[in-house]
Amino acid sequence: MLVTNLNCSGDIYYPFACEEWFCDEIGEGRMESPSIHLWRHERAVVLGLRDSRLPKAGEAMDWLEQEGYQVMVRNSGGAAVPLDFGVVNVTLMQTIPPGTLQMKDDFRLMALVLAETLQPFGAAFDIGEISGSYCPGEFDLSVNGRKFCGLAQRRKLRSVAVQAFVNVGGGSRERAAVVREFYRRAGGDLQHSGALDVREEVMGSLTELVPHFPGAEAWIESLIASFGDPAHLPEHAAASIQDVAQRMRERYDPRCGD
Repeated sequence: MLVTNLNCSGDIYYPFACEEWFCDEIGEGRMESPSIHLWRHERAVVLGLRDSRLPKAGEAMDWLEQEGYQVMVRNSGGAAVPLDFGVVNVTLMQTIPPGTLQMKDDFRLMALVLAETLQPFGAAFDIGEISGSYCPGEFDLSVNGRKFCGLAQRRKLRSVAVQAFVNVGGGSRERAAVVREFYRRAGGDLQHSGALDVREEVMGSLTELVPHFPGAEAWIESLIASFGDPAHLPEHAAASIQDVAQRMRERYDPRCGD
């Protein structure tokens, strides 16, 4: 099953709330497994839980909003990621047997899915952490040492969502500079143990790294052709997803309750 939300400019919590709801439905057997969520957001920065615990995280989040970004704290792994319409988010959601921990297998499966969808465009990549990147991890995807994609997971009792942000087009240095400034403000200085030292030169987008890569729209068309026609959410889902989004904001945004 494929669900799309490709031109989102509204609440940045909404696509993540969708995935919380999807995973619950998948875990209870009411939604097809595996399912794919394909989405983009116009202008946002998505933080990790560890980012929200930095000494001046709330002030840095306020700064991002003043700069015109929506900002949120997600409940999956990873750290800060900037989003715009050049970034395509691909989430693979599926059932898991209760009590199982196969995190690396789930990451490998997502890397395989991305490899198969990028291969027709001549994009081959390496897997391994890129030092100095934003949202660094063992399953960073890179071309010639420059990261264009990171993976994160959200595991529940009976289901898992593996999330990939794919920098397809746009300015990678500008994105990295925004994240670097967030950490400078949130940590007070880059010596703080939780503030990452992001380096612009290690980030990239596929249009920068792969000769003749056609851009986000062409790759999205290819993904939809590969995954099947998008399904429509049932009417009753909208209110439930909005409730989930509000609960996530209240629980994870460090400014709530101030």
